Amino acid sequence: MDKDAVAIGGFVAMFVLMLLRVPIGISMGIVGVGGFALMTNVNSALGLFASSPFSAVTDFNFSIIPMFILMGAFASAAGMSSDLFHASQAWLGHMRGGLAISTIAACGGFAAINGSSVATAATMTRVALPEMRNAGYSPGLSTGVIAAGGTLGIMIPPSVIFVLYGIMTETDIGKLFISGIVPGLLGILMYSGTVQILGWRDPSRMPRGRRHTWPERFASIKDIWETLLLFLFVIGGMYAGWFTVTEAASMGAIGALVIGLVQRRLTAKAIMQCLVESLRTTAAIFMIVIGAYLFGYFLAITQTTQKLIALMVGLPIGAYGVLAVVLLMYFILGAIMDELAMILLTVPIVFPVMITLGFDPVWFGVIIVMAVTLGLICPPVGMNVFVINSIARDVSLGTIYRGVMPFILSDIVRLTILCAFPALSLFLPRTMG
Repeated sequence: MDKDAVAIGGFVAMFVLMLLRVPIGISMGIVGVGGFALMTNVNSALGLFASSPFSAVTDFNFSIIPMFILMGAFASAAGMSSDLFHASQAWLGHMRGGLAISTIAACGGFAAINGSSVATAATMTRVALPEMRNAGYSPGLSTGVIAAGGTLGIMIPPSVIFVLYGIMTETDIGKLFISGIVPGLLGILMYSGTVQILGWRDPSRMPRGRRHTWPERFASIKDIWETLLLFLFVIGGMYAGWFTVTEAASMGAIGALVIGLVQRRLTAKAIMQCLVESLRTTAAIFMIVIGAYLFGYFLAITQTTQKLIALMVGLPIGAYGVLAVVLLMYFILGAIMDELAMILLTVPIVFPVMITLGFDPVWFGVIIVMAVTLGLICPPVGMNVFVINSIARDVSLGTIYRGVMPFILSDIVRLTILCAFPALSLFLPRTMG
């Protein structure tokens, strides 16, 4: 049977299954096993079920994921997101668009202890959207700010996407985490600048808030110092080489738990809910991981990966031309696929191409995450947009998409800057202990 025909048929079948709303992990698994059976035999294909799921869920490296998810769950249940928002509001709320900028800053702070864009967007919708509505902000601008700010969840460490990329490419996860700090801070600055430009064009959309007194501002810091300490402890410990990424994830989860208990915000019931929520999220991620493992066997036996690598490396458009093609592919896939599935499906193909062309693996990890963040807010899917719409039912998807468009433009500019100046991502990892 022709390998190319089977490979093309497999991709078509996978996308058809996804359009039929079959979960992405299951879609990849069905196509992977079915395609492998076509190329070999049914018994060999069924044998994959005995090895792939077990090897995926027992890989020690993947233990980082549930620990960071648990850390974020404890932080959210302990009300750290609300504290971060009110502290940002105390310092920035008096500016034109201050509430929007406060929301962006709070998203960045919560991302530093959460690691999930969807969770960041959902949490800040509950915390910040009512405040902006009461202040007279337009629904499109308010939800657009939250959708864009939520994307910081997978750029600012810790990040599940960085973990998966690091495991798949055997790149140092600690360096990947540190490499996301400057691009994440750049994102906060550029989103805030976008808010200022929008406020300058139409001041009525962004009324000024009251100016807090200096005692009120300093009092707000008392509510967030534990959160700042937790971030510095986890990320600083990895940067200094005090502990490994896996140890940092465990210490972060324990630290968030201790802070919640000391503040008396985590009850026994809340802790159990955090454990159940983390288990559900981890199970969903591992379902996608297992599906990607099975689909990987299909790619290997049809030699799809090798052929695509040879094709892309041989394109007469230069290294940055190939990079542009890869980024365009991510923009298209981001409109129809989950970010985890997109990473697991494409990295085995595009990573060898980028390394062959001479790009740094840590820098390319940042570029991939940046491309994925665009997929989280771009139509027609935009996971962050759908999450916000599911909470704020009275705001239509169209309104949210219109509100987020200026921030998509800001992200494209930021991606261009990161491509043009790799040192922005690499100078901190190169100084690690």
